[in-house]
Amino acid sequence: MSGRIIQFGTSRFLQAHVDLFVHEARAAGQAVGPITVVQTSASAARAGRVAAFGAPGGYPVIIRGVEHGAPVERRVTVTSVDQGLSAAADWAELRALFAGPADAVVSNTGDVGYDIAAADLGPGLLAGAAPASFPGKLTALLHHRWQAGGRPLTILPCELLHRNGRALQAAVLELAKRADAAQGFLDWLRDGVLWANTLVDRIVSEALEPIGAVAEPYALWVIERRPGLTPPCEHPCIILADDLEPFERLKLHILNLGHTVLADLWLQEARPPTETVREMLAQPAIRAPLEQVYRDEVVPGFAARGLRVEAEAYVATTLERFLNPFLAHRLADIAQNHAAKVERRIAGFLSWVGEGGAPVAAPALAAIVARHAAGGRP
Repeated sequence: MSGRIIQFGTSRFLQAHVDLFVHEARAAGQAVGPITVVQTSASAARAGRVAAFGAPGGYPVIIRGVEHGAPVERRVTVTSVDQGLSAAADWAELRALFAGPADAVVSNTGDVGYDIAAADLGPGLLAGAAPASFPGKLTALLHHRWQAGGRPLTILPCELLHRNGRALQAAVLELAKRADAAQGFLDWLRDGVLWANTLVDRIVSEALEPIGAVAEPYALWVIERRPGLTPPCEHPCIILADDLEPFERLKLHILNLGHTVLADLWLQEARPPTETVREMLAQPAIRAPLEQVYRDEVVPGFAARGLRVEAEAYVATTLERFLNPFLAHRLADIAQNHAAKVERRIAGFLSWVGEGGAPVAAPALAAIVARHAAGGRP
């Protein structure tokens, strides 16, 4: 269990996933939270959302879908978040939180969230002003915490990156070295901060205004077990696992891959801007090719890595989730950062299968990757 949680990212996903889990744990009597939500970018468009996080009364999350074969719709007022901050505007207050009451950090900063800004390279990173990138901000805040006494801290990144905890730790260590930080701080980053690898899985299809979300019933947060690690709360959807690999590959290369295959077609055909996954799959001419990709390319790839049974079950679950009649999951949202998603979800799958040593034909997936590698517009 943990005290105050600092959350980097204002996304509807975190609102309906981590924040909802913590709310439900608190409602069950667990001593966890509350949560401070931090806007990492300087976008003025998010200012209203940041302010809304600090308003009393919480915000709504609507759970809609099919659970155990029956329709489900319930509304939860999430009250685990009590504060919204802008890293750009509230840097001093954020530094004070890091120096004192924070026990855990969660983040979901998007597909390019770990990119490092050139302005963050060098000694000026630790000078006091808010750095430009998320890894830069985290490095500076951790340095401030270390200077204030270095109380242990758990970091639980939720970005969909392979070994996200290790990747974020590596970025922070590199920035700290480039900033000429003291060796004691570098040692503390390795030994006094617990960097967890995690995997999240939930379709959050709609944002409510100014904050709130609509999500499916299915939810999963897998945290890789490590000595000294305890999850931020106890919840039925939180799993501690010795190995994230099976969970990660199934989610990334089935659910997320399927989304990206559909988004690629949506972009290629310049389909309606408001079209949803469910609307696309209602058309046999689209659903059949996706099912064929799963059957003839994806499942054989997983079988080559010893995960045929798990892949077949997850494909069935994924198609049921895609066809959820209550979700309006727009392709315009899925298609954001499309090139990066093709690389991670499709090219990454083909590389992973190839590493297994058993060649698997995947012409449809390979064609998508080849077109993007050639710089062609989908």
